[in-house]
Amino acid sequence: MNYPAYENSAAFHTLAWVSFAVSTGGTFIGLYFVEMELIYKLFFIMSYLFTISACMTLSKVTRDKHEASKIYNKIESAKTDKFLSNVKEDIIG
Repeated sequence: MNYPAYENSAAFHTLAWVSFAVSTGGTFIGLYFVEMELIYKLFFIMSYLFTISACMTLSKVTRDKHEASKIYNKIESAKTDKFLSNVKEDIIG
């Protein structure tokens, strides 16, 4: 059985990138204007970039796991279809 591929719309991609840009820009602007020592600002920037990296890695791992489960289900479905067709042939013929 073939399952249709799901694709996000261009508007959804645009929304994702715009929200990423706004949140990142807001964070850096806030860090620029906050009154604290430079070392603390650099620590927050490093932490923020690490958080972004961890989120991207988590989303990739989640997507890969989902895609692997789809492939596994297709293989299991093909095995079941083959088994049922063999059983049907044995019963009929």
